[in-house]
Amino acid sequence: MTAQSLPTSSAPTSGFANGPRLLADIGGTNARFALETAPGKIELIEVLACADYPTLAAALLAYLASPAVTAAGVLGVRLGAIAIANPVTGDLVRMTNHHWEFSIEALRLACGFDTLVVVNDFTALARSLPLLSQAQKRQVGGGAAVADSAIGLIGAGTGLGVSGLVPSRSGWTALLSEGGHVSFSPMNETEVAILRFAWREFDHVSAERLMSGIGIELIYRALADHADMPAENLSAPEIARRALVGECTLCDEVIEAFCCMLGTVAGNIAVTLGAQGGIYIGGGIVPRLGQRFDRSGFRARFEQKGRFAKYLAQVPTFVITADYPAFVGVSAILSEKLSLA
Repeated sequence: MTAQSLPTSSAPTSGFANGPRLLADIGGTNARFALETAPGKIELIEVLACADYPTLAAALLAYLASPAVTAAGVLGVRLGAIAIANPVTGDLVRMTNHHWEFSIEALRLACGFDTLVVVNDFTALARSLPLLSQAQKRQVGGGAAVADSAIGLIGAGTGLGVSGLVPSRSGWTALLSEGGHVSFSPMNETEVAILRFAWREFDHVSAERLMSGIGIELIYRALADHADMPAENLSAPEIARRALVGECTLCDEVIEAFCCMLGTVAGNIAVTLGAQGGIYIGGGIVPRLGQRFDRSGFRARFEQKGRFAKYLAQVPTFVITADYPAFVGVSAILSEKLSLA
């Protein structure tokens, strides 16, 4: 459990008259909870394993009844905001990478909230981007952000999340995108070989099939096959570990291919959105690669768009280094909802 203060929205904060806010970031493996007790004061962060609870409501109520929350004297939380790794298109949410499903309204009533907001996790992450400090992001390559311009977001982890922000007179609008499922586009002969290998398993090879945890494992098998080498049964974390410590040349080639492919998709997002405000990279994989990502072919591939190379050279790319940025974004979304109530 961690207690810390995170940046928050400059949106109206009148909702704090109703007490602290429950913030949650729900993934397929872990459910992260926190309380925002005052504007920008996000604390009592706790991570629970989703597999330990039959429902999201059970996990949420367990957090609110936890010793740390109880010891802090927090009672009667009436406002909640949840970011979840799943499309949110109506009241019923069925998680695609976990067995939880729930009605948003039923969850609100079960947890005693007056107001409950549930949004896609990358919508929340996108909303956090203008609020990140310089210390919470690391620029890779050149370029400079143009103020009041669209911003793009991509993040590889269990899947490949994509979103963006479009500026307006009233603030920012986060895009509800499923751009990780666009078709994968190879850029050289090696990537053509990877695609052909992936076609043996999948009729449609999306960007997510390769730019994700299971994607790293698929790239490993594909490159081993391409080199006519035996493939070990390696997990994505083990492939990355071997690459980072220099134990395995093939594993390093896998990470390099992953980074370059991500550069292609990030460049596609930049030209599609006109994202002169920059492209941000989140998810669980890239931040763990550290300097290996920075010296990879990511940035060169990002700019490799023929006649638009000069255009992309001016667009900055940032790795998000903040620990819990989704909390910041979902708090901002809740503030905006309360200001309109």
